Amino acid sequence: MNALSPWALSAATELAESKPALFEFDAGQFSFNVLAVSDSVWIQTGLPAGGRVAFRAAYSPGTDLEINDIVPNLRNGIDLDLVSAIGKQMVSISIDLTQEFPVLRYTTRLIPAKDLLMPVWPKDVLFTGRKNNAEQTGGKVHASQFGTRTGFLYLTQTRPKSATLLYLQNLTALNAYCQQTETSLGDTVGGEWPELGFSLPEAKKPLQAGKEITLCDAFVAFSAEVPKEEPAVMRLYLDLLARVYLLLPKPETNYQHWPDILDKGLKDLIESPGCWSQVAGHRYFNAYVSDYETPPEIMVQLAVLLPLLDYVEWSKAELEVMKTIKEGLPAFYDEKLGTIMRWLPSAEDKLKGEEEQKVPKVMDSWYLHHPLLNLSRLALKGDQVAKGLFLDSLDFAIRIARHFGYRWPVFYKMDTLEVIKAETAEGKGGEKDVAGIYAHVMLQAWELTGEKRFLKEAEKAANTLQGYGFEIFYQGNNTAFSAGALLRLYKITGKDLYRDLSYTCLAGIFRNVQLWDCNYGYGKSFPKFFSLYPLNDAPYTAVYEETEVFCAFHDYLKHAQGVDILPSVRLLMAEYIRYLVDRAVYYYPTMLPGEMLEEGPKMGEVDPKLWIALEDLQDGWLKSGTVGQEVYGAGNAFGVLPRHYLQIPGQPFLIYTDYPTSEFNAQKGKDITFKVLGDQRLSCRLMLVKTTIKKIPECVVRIKGEQEPLKASAVENGNREYSLPGDSIIMISIN
Repeated sequence: MNALSPWALSAATELAESKPALFEFDAGQFSFNVLAVSDSVWIQTGLPAGGRVAFRAAYSPGTDLEINDIVPNLRNGIDLDLVSAIGKQMVSISIDLTQEFPVLRYTTRLIPAKDLLMPVWPKDVLFTGRKNNAEQTGGKVHASQFGTRTGFLYLTQTRPKSATLLYLQNLTALNAYCQQTETSLGDTVGGEWPELGFSLPEAKKPLQAGKEITLCDAFVAFSAEVPKEEPAVMRLYLDLLARVYLLLPKPETNYQHWPDILDKGLKDLIESPGCWSQVAGHRYFNAYVSDYETPPEIMVQLAVLLPLLDYVEWSKAELEVMKTIKEGLPAFYDEKLGTIMRWLPSAEDKLKGEEEQKVPKVMDSWYLHHPLLNLSRLALKGDQVAKGLFLDSLDFAIRIARHFGYRWPVFYKMDTLEVIKAETAEGKGGEKDVAGIYAHVMLQAWELTGEKRFLKEAEKAANTLQGYGFEIFYQGNNTAFSAGALLRLYKITGKDLYRDLSYTCLAGIFRNVQLWDCNYGYGKSFPKFFSLYPLNDAPYTAVYEETEVFCAFHDYLKHAQGVDILPSVRLLMAEYIRYLVDRAVYYYPTMLPGEMLEEGPKMGEVDPKLWIALEDLQDGWLKSGTVGQEVYGAGNAFGVLPRHYLQIPGQPFLIYTDYPTSEFNAQKGKDITFKVLGDQRLSCRLMLVKTTIKKIPECVVRIKGEQEPLKASAVENGNREYSLPGDSIIMISIN
């Protein structure tokens, strides 16, 4: 039996008493009754098989909560006006039935009667059981908020075995509360069974009397499914998250002119001395601006080179810097070990051992496979030097994988295979998603050589990913690469296991995003909605991992063409991409006020005038750039521009969309056609963007199958903008 807090015990006692409902509504297997007790308004919810959960929609300490007015609304709910000693509360309750899963929403606003210093606040979810015996209920919380990620709970009630719920607190609505009280919304959703949900952070400063403030904006999606197996748990999470996402208030996006952003970043990348070091006659990129103490790393060189290659293939430009990078790559190969190394062997003596991995021949497990993946991409494009380095390193990578049984530690010695650090944290295991990126490397080797041994290795590694659930996520970009590799394995083998495992990877990623916009403190200076945290315990979002996840999502959706995948996956991926192409520009310190930049970063220096991205953006009360200015995050602009700007030969404009696209076809004398991916239930931006001083010619933009053309909105610089649904085929005729 579970212990209860005084709030939960008091609530369970009052809810056990028979009280007339202020409002009643049935939605299939779920029923909703709004009840008022001495200090709270509850939404008592009946679940299948006798389960029961109550949601606290309003609270006032004491016993004087009175109802002034009750008004039915048009959203299957009611609006309440309440009054008590603390002030006036306005509560709106509704139940949405427009899609498969019913969704309850309750929003509470307060006008304080006097200045209020808000204390510890009770949670708003209580599983009460059939007889309101909360302590005798039981369930499993599959995942919940950590740090400043989405304020959510994903759980199943198992005693009685009744239903699965996704609870999501719209934390964007609480920014004004945090601004007034100088509090953070990190770790505000959680709790212990049976008392869960959101509680207001304890205030440092008071709320102002007479000023309306939102205290709660909760969404709860319900499913009668009680999933037992991991694949079902992950699929249901993705479906419930997409269901709530459709209803969640979302900030508007803005168009960012990435061609200009790229030009500025390319100039600073090439010309800034802080981006470069020289060793043995070769120039190498530093990992961070002005970090001359750390020796060159192969991952850094390739993490810049591959996005540059994307840009060059799109623009047909010639960049001397790419030749410079390539010339330095062979020096990372160790003939004795038969593999590429993380640190440049000739400069390893610069390592001082201040961190576990900053020791000669110590490898961070993912760090071997990421450069191999990028070398394989170069090799498949015909680069012979990259092909040699890639193929010559594969036997070493396979030996390591087999030695560790396809379950990699965090750090190990490359020459002795001694484990330096086995687990990310006690009892958490090693870097779980490395098996997925290793499978990706093996699939690339199979594609390059046709040797089936590599395909067999990919399957062996992929099979070890079973059973991790949400813990499969170690580092966001590698988890995204894993998802793509698993989808490819599904297409090759037809085994549902691999598609299910790809969903597990994606569930891990979307569990680590921030589905709210932090607009308090420094957070008012940059958008943060739908940003991704690089590690499962990272306190900040990071440009390098976000950019690579963005590119991996593009690839996943490309490979998913013609494949039966979850609509929720297409929806969430396209929306992540849409928001990133707006907010990624704010990783550049040139876009941020100087007072929010860290003056003494951990690595190198932060130059606020350089178009080189910061590694980190923090919670609104903290300065950003605390780690450093990330040279290997230069792929930011080079990843965006080739994927979102479509070129039309002979025309003075580009076609821009903020959703991913496919099947682009532009032939002289014919309509331009392409497919916008994503989900038809949401819309995206399409723009015709001028490339010269000439006006854009008259164009007719239509959705295939519809007679009426889309109406354009005139925007600055003579560009034209359209709004269109996802999952549409677009046709543009030029007059």
